[in-house]
Amino acid sequence: MTNVAVIYYSSTGNVFRLAEAAADAAVKAGAEVRLRRVPELVDEPATTDRDAWRRNAEATKDVPVATLDDLEWAGAILLGTPVRFGLPAPQLLHFLDTAAEPSIAGRLTDKAVGAFASGSAPHGGQVSAILALHNTFCHWGAVIVPTGSTDAVHFRPSNGNPYGASNVSRNQPGNVTDDNLAAVEYQTRRTIAIAAGLGNG
Repeated sequence: MTNVAVIYYSSTGNVFRLAEAAADAAVKAGAEVRLRRVPELVDEPATTDRDAWRRNAEATKDVPVATLDDLEWAGAILLGTPVRFGLPAPQLLHFLDTAAEPSIAGRLTDKAVGAFASGSAPHGGQVSAILALHNTFCHWGAVIVPTGSTDAVHFRPSNGNPYGASNVSRNQPGNVTDDNLAAVEYQTRRTIAIAAGLGNG
């Protein structure tokens, strides 16, 4: 059985929907799963839709907060983020910044890892945010698992990159398509399979 950590930050709920789909896919694949959220850095962050932020905060308040133990426990790790000027959200980056000690000690080495993202526009930085997270994975010595152009799901109209599942939200809360969910489910299964091949299953 593979241990899978799905760790995400979501401001208005789109990334949360992707993270939930990833966690559900991992459970269906027979994995032990931890779905974990990254908390806010301030009481109420700047966002274009405060009402959606408040609804999402209330809806996800019972999701456990991510810890470094979740990273060390997992053989497969998926990180989810909204796009912030082409970069991962600072809340997620802050969490990753705390991972220096287990990383330097080699406790994150050889884990199968991937990332997914949601941005407002079709070319709104989803790919660059995912690739920025890949930099972190390289420092860990982890094994990056891209989605690749390896399944028909990636050629559906609202999908379309080989780096990680992504969503175009158009700044609308809850605007995640079934194709996006199918893409992150595929990404999860692929990451679990690679983890098992690495002996992390």
